[in-house]
Amino acid sequence: MTTPGQWLAGARPRTLPAAVAPVLAGTGVAAYDGEAVWWKAVLALVVSLALQVGVNYANDYSDGIRGTDAERVGPLRLVGSGVATPASVKAAALAAFGVAAAAGLVLAATTAWWLVAVGAVSVAAAWFYTGGSKPYGYLGLGEVMVFVFFGLVAVLGTQYVQAEDVTAAGLYAACGIGVLACAILVANNLRDIPTDQVAGKMTLAVRLGDPRTRALYVLLVLAALVALVGVALDTTWWAFLALAFVVPAGRAASVVRKASGRDLVPALQLTGVAELVYGLGLFAGLVVGAA
Repeated sequence: MTTPGQWLAGARPRTLPAAVAPVLAGTGVAAYDGEAVWWKAVLALVVSLALQVGVNYANDYSDGIRGTDAERVGPLRLVGSGVATPASVKAAALAAFGVAAAAGLVLAATTAWWLVAVGAVSVAAAWFYTGGSKPYGYLGLGEVMVFVFFGLVAVLGTQYVQAEDVTAAGLYAACGIGVLACAILVANNLRDIPTDQVAGKMTLAVRLGDPRTRALYVLLVLAALVALVGVALDTTWWAFLALAFVVPAGRAASVVRKASGRDLVPALQLTGVAELVYGLGLFAGLVVGAA
């Protein structure tokens, strides 16, 4: 029987900053314009967290039944390690998506019904990352979809359900959050290049190769810095509180430059912290700047 600790590990809690940061950023932009609706921000957080957990379980299930996780060097995979049945992990993924759908329906009902379509596409993107007959994560498109759904959709969606509008500052914030979310995936896929090559999983890292993947990571961190400048110029200099993200991001870049295999795990953790600090810094700076 799978233990609660194993289910928690399978949910990959270290990836959850990628779900919290966009909601912080989107709410900060809405607050700067005097449009924050805090209960909607909480529901947006529920949607984001549930989708992140859902995609983690869905990936565990899909990669596990394909055998991709047989030699995985990263965190515990429930199906690949044999500690949970594929059916139970699939059910956990669907349950998480159900929680996201329920919270999303409330937001759509109180904002705009077309958001239901956005939610449906988001769930489909989460499932088909590694699910289905032709998962896009196996084609090198994972980073593109992460940027779109955990950057643009998550941040601008959070802003929209509160302000019923999107702004240039929101777009800059979404780009900054999106590229850092991509950086987490790039570090993850850099670690997994050897096993993914064997499994036929043609991630962007596999296609680019080791040296160019490491360079891409640095470029993504720099892009987040450029996006932050855009937010500050369009709103308030207080937004530069988010510059604190360069501390964990710089440490992560140092690890990415030198490490391989399991030694890259700290880079994933540090990049997640960097994204969370980025989102929190934007939230705090924009709230203070609006006061």
